[in-house]
Amino acid sequence: PFPTLLWADSTPPVPIRHGAAKNEDTSKTSPFHLDLWFYFTLQNWVLDFGRPIAMIILPLEWFPLNKPSAGDYFHMAYNVITPFLLLKLIERSPKTLPRSMVYVSIITFVMGASIHLVGDSVNHRLIFSGYQHHLSVRENPIIRNLKPETLIDSFELLYYYDEYLGHSMWYIPFFLILFIYFSGCFTPVVDESRMPAAALLLMGPSSLYYWYLVTEGQIFILYIFTFFAMMALVMHQKRKGLVLDSNGLFLFYSFIITLLLIAVWVGWLWNDKTLRKKYPGVIYIPEPWAFYTLHLSNLHTAKEG
Repeated sequence: PFPTLLWADSTPPVPIRHGAAKNEDTSKTSPFHLDLWFYFTLQNWVLDFGRPIAMIILPLEWFPLNKPSAGDYFHMAYNVITPFLLLKLIERSPKTLPRSMVYVSIITFVMGASIHLVGDSVNHRLIFSGYQHHLSVRENPIIRNLKPETLIDSFELLYYYDEYLGHSMWYIPFFLILFIYFSGCFTPVVDESRMPAAALLLMGPSSLYYWYLVTEGQIFILYIFTFFAMMALVMHQKRKGLVLDSNGLFLFYSFIITLLLIAVWVGWLWNDKTLRKKYPGVIYIPEPWAFYTLHLSNLHTAKEG
């Protein structure tokens, strides 16, 4: 008595996946990316670690205080080259990774690094006027005497953009991209879980740079959560019979050595009362530039005198 509805095609529909994605293929492996890891480590040391050094070493007459310094141009180059290298690293992953998350992370990374460029440029130029990084903004002699006092609020806002907002928008996407790439560095082939000699040579400079990144950026919590996530992923994949390939081992061991370097750094400065006041709380990790302005800048000035 009831009409029967018949489909024109009885074939069950095939689900459509939005975006370019393919099934995970754990049998594919990727050789060690010596070129990318070398360029990545080199530009990190030159363009990131080297930018404040270049600003201090080069003559002030070449880069007046009201113009961008040499370190600022280094920072501009870093903001362009690093996202490019991260994208190339993602492209070489043997596993298809979520493109939307990668693109959003890269965009946020560039925004955060650009915000940091402005704040860091002004803060480092203040060194030539007597600003001391081991003191807070309001405790600095050249800041607390400003009139009107509302100018101090402006400098604190600049410090917030530099050390908090800029660092968060810079480092969170950076570590997220590294973890996304790390998630594709697993293989069932045990022979692929070996690092070449070149990887062992690069591991030292890479780990030392991550130490600088974590201590100067004050991002230990972000770093340690990323490291714990890596450990959890390694144990999870091990139950599936998968091991890290050479690229995954390079990244994982670099993070382990970084943790050891941080422990040595903290242990060395554990009883420094001045830095303790600058970095109160449970997590005590002094910044290298705060250590420089406290203990080494006077020596540098005395030698010049």
